[in-house]
Amino acid sequence: MFTGIIEELGTIKKIQKDKGNIHLTIDASFTPELKIDQSIAHNGVCLTVISIKNSEYTVIAIKETLEKTNLGNLVPGDKINLERCMKIGARLDGHIVQGHVDTTAICNQIDIIEGSWIFSFEYAKKSTSEITVEKGSISVNGTSLTVVNSKNSKFSVCIIPYTFENTSFKYLKKGDQVNIEFDIIGKYVARMIKN
Repeated sequence: MFTGIIEELGTIKKIQKDKGNIHLTIDASFTPELKIDQSIAHNGVCLTVISIKNSEYTVIAIKETLEKTNLGNLVPGDKINLERCMKIGARLDGHIVQGHVDTTAICNQIDIIEGSWIFSFEYAKKSTSEITVEKGSISVNGTSLTVVNSKNSKFSVCIIPYTFENTSFKYLKKGDQVNIEFDIIGKYVARMIKN
C-alpha cells in the first residue's frame, strides 16, 4: 500500500525488452536501502525489485501492465515518480493508493494561475467505478491529489509549487498520457450501489 506522496524522481537508465515484458532500470538515491522483492510505485504502478546494483535497481513490467499504463512510453533519461510502500505505523499523508492503475488519461489542458497550476485530464470511462467527485482523492502518475473539477470522464487537479517541483508534473505537457488510480473507497461504494 502507498500514500501517493512522491518520495523522489528517479531517472530511467535502461529499458530492456523481454518477450512481451520490459525490464526498467532506474537510478534513485534510495537504491542502497532497497532489497530484492520489495514493492515500489513507479508513476503509480506497483512493481517488484528484481535486481540491485550500486545506485540502480531493476523492475519488470509485464505485458498486461504495459497495456494498462503509460510505462511502455518511457525512454532512457525520462524522470519517473517513485514511492516506496508505506510503513506500518507511519502517517497517511496522502490517501490509500494500491499501486493498481485503473486506466490512463490524457492531459488536455494546463493553466498557470497565480502561484499554482491547474492540470485537466480526460479518460475513456470503461466502468461505473471509474468516477471522480469534487474534493475527492485521485492518484495521477502515483501522486495523491484532490479533484477540483469533476465531470463525466474528465477532471482537474490543482498543483502547488512544491508538488510541481518534486514530481513529474514539471515535465508534463498537453497531450501526455498519465496513469490514473481512482479512490479505492469510491470504487467500493460504486460497486455496492451497482449491486
